[in-house]
Amino acid sequence: GLELSHCVGTNSLGPAGPWRSGAPCKMKRVRTVFKPEQLERLEQEFLKQQYMVGTERVDLAATLHLTETQVKVWFQNRRIKWRKQSMEQKAAKLSQFGVIQPASADSTDSKEHEEDTVDVEL
Repeated sequence: GLELSHCVGTNSLGPAGPWRSGAPCKMKRVRTVFKPEQLERLEQEFLKQQYMVGTERVDLAATLHLTETQVKVWFQNRRIKWRKQSMEQKAAKLSQFGVIQPASADSTDSKEHEEDTVDVEL
């Protein structure tokens, strides 16, 4: 779940730096580990639609015994993975035909709805 672990970096070893000057301890979120059944259902829903919002997300979260935030973040991460796989497939096809595409520096900064764009041949 979204449990928080105990204070991070509060061991007694090492010098006391300015970051330990009586400030409240920094909490670190524990990584969510999804059950196989949850992942299977999430993947099924992703195949239907890549964006899940509103009551659909609330209902899915309740069905899977997850929080709405966990479902939202899973979909965000899954879209990133999906876009990366699409880019790799596209690059593989281009290289298959001998077309080499220069590496783009901003390829990781993909726009939210980039997959909705349509290339028109003139």
